[in-house]
Amino acid sequence: MQVGGAAGDNGDVSDIPRNAVTRAARLATLPAGIAGRAAWGLGKRIGGKPAEMVAAELQARTAEQLFKVLGELKGGAMKFGQALSIFESALPEEAAAPYRAMLTKLQDSAPPLPASVVHEVLAAELGPRWRRSFLEFSDEPVAAASIGQVHRGVWRDGRDVAVKVQYPGAGKALLSDITQLSRVAKIATAWVPGMEIKPILDELRSRMSEELDYRLEAKSQEKFAKGFDGDPHFAIPHVLKHSEHVIVSEWMDGRPLSQIITDGTQAERDQAAQRYMEGLLVGPGRVGLLHADPHPGNFRMLPDGRLGIIDFGAVNRLPHGLPVEMGTFLNMTLEGDAEGTLEGLRGIGFVRPSMQIDAQRLLEYLEPFIAPLHTDTFTFSRPWLRDVFAHINDPRRPNYAVGMKLNLPPEYLLIHRVWLGGIGVLCQINGEVHGRETVAAYLPGADLPPLGY
Repeated sequence: MQVGGAAGDNGDVSDIPRNAVTRAARLATLPAGIAGRAAWGLGKRIGGKPAEMVAAELQARTAEQLFKVLGELKGGAMKFGQALSIFESALPEEAAAPYRAMLTKLQDSAPPLPASVVHEVLAAELGPRWRRSFLEFSDEPVAAASIGQVHRGVWRDGRDVAVKVQYPGAGKALLSDITQLSRVAKIATAWVPGMEIKPILDELRSRMSEELDYRLEAKSQEKFAKGFDGDPHFAIPHVLKHSEHVIVSEWMDGRPLSQIITDGTQAERDQAAQRYMEGLLVGPGRVGLLHADPHPGNFRMLPDGRLGIIDFGAVNRLPHGLPVEMGTFLNMTLEGDAEGTLEGLRGIGFVRPSMQIDAQRLLEYLEPFIAPLHTDTFTFSRPWLRDVFAHINDPRRPNYAVGMKLNLPPEYLLIHRVWLGGIGVLCQINGEVHGRETVAAYLPGADLPPLGY
């Protein structure tokens, strides 16, 4: 471990490992560990243990190591794990079960930093007399995530607050992790078969600098908070004080979506799914910003039925709202206009001018994605998402080649991430939504009257 940028040997865990060699060695234990457990499993089978039991134990041990390594390293390694956790809905159930609990833990928890380091950061960011700003401050973090952890306190005016403290060395850790993960990304096929890992890493790399500057995050959060003051369906906490590595904002109670995913009633699931879907879409039209980190740890249901939204480190700036071309294109697709759909995608850059695609095949390829809008209500589920992934990833299917020819314009990168990730979370929630009505309300250009209208 390194303390304050200098190597230390006193055993004090005061910082995330910042040395590139150290972090690379930790990450390298993942494939090495998988190989070792495979040998262990073979030995168990030779010893007469049933294959099914050995496989279950092997997956459970691999999941435990995945959480331990990514959680302790935090930074980009943990962010990568959080990205994977959104998509566990697409895995076959027998493969997903051992990883689900461990990956979900990465959404809002990790081994915390000791109090002494937290105090050092607060003194450096808020001044040596930082405690005078608080009537109370808890040294025990209530949440620990990829690049920071959250403490609870009471502000000098009596308001309960959340104090978000960035891990020392988070910037260097992110850069190191993304580089190392790129080198070992091939092992991720063992975690999420069929997923393209490189685009996730590229997107994470492009957003690192913004997420590391809490001043930008505080500005985005306060813009959201002011835009949604008094809203009957959404709640965003106001920022009280901030610096480059610390944000103090109003405390928000509520039940995290991860808990509703785990043990919510069907009524709770339905309410959460509907609010969550609206929450993904409402920001651009209201404040010109898209909340671009859709994992469940950033959303919670409040006792009054509102959806609380936190963590604004990743946002997409859309001053004119979501592109109206998206709604126009969606109308043509739902109406079965194959040629119009193809030309619409060419117009916004999803199909390069030189690329030849059969329009009808394209429409067939897109059909599973728009199926939820063919009915007034729809329940997103894990089986549905697995069918969609099979539809686009099975090379034996005639439409597979269509997906290989599609392009993702840079301006749609975060929108694509939010929608794809949001769908993954909706499938975990497994609640009924009024999807057609919601898209019509918040997507410019979408003309989707209720069916039978």
